[in-house]
Amino acid sequence: MSYLIDGNNVMAQRVGWHRDKAGARRRLLGELARFARESGTTVEAVFDGAPDEFFPDGSDFMGVRVFYAERGSDADTRIKQLVESSRERRTLKVVTSDRALADYVRRCGAEVVRSGEFRRRLDAASAAVEEPESAGRGGVALSEMDEWMKYFGVAPEDDEEEKPSPRVKPQAKRGGKRR
Repeated sequence: MSYLIDGNNVMAQRVGWHRDKAGARRRLLGELARFARESGTTVEAVFDGAPDEFFPDGSDFMGVRVFYAERGSDADTRIKQLVESSRERRTLKVVTSDRALADYVRRCGAEVVRSGEFRRRLDAASAAVEEPESAGRGGVALSEMDEWMKYFGVAPEDDEEEKPSPRVKPQAKRGGKRR
């Protein structure tokens, strides 16, 4: 099973998302990465607008493939192209709130999940596994630490602190007077 996400539709389920579109996109990608990891599914997200400099078109962000609308086009058109090129439409779930796109996707044999419903799933999954920020380092939850380390090319053993070697205590001289 795989998910194809209309990113702007899911971001729009949050009040005020448009004030910081790049930040909203990054937060959603983080949530999608957690969802992909925990559900064991393939996730692809398509966004309107110009590609983010840190996540170019076709890039992989922590297990989520990132796509953008082509210049002069929109995300719905790109989603249609991805659905058409999909080999496994019967197991594909497309997340969108666009009625015309949903109708098209169904005719192609894929399942449609409404953006609001998917947003609620993400929120519920996030609430179920939330850890206090103090449990991680640098504001990163422990459950995400391995994924971030992998993303930045750090092996888990590289992060371990060097343990001090045991010191040998010098032996006191015997037979001497104490003062």
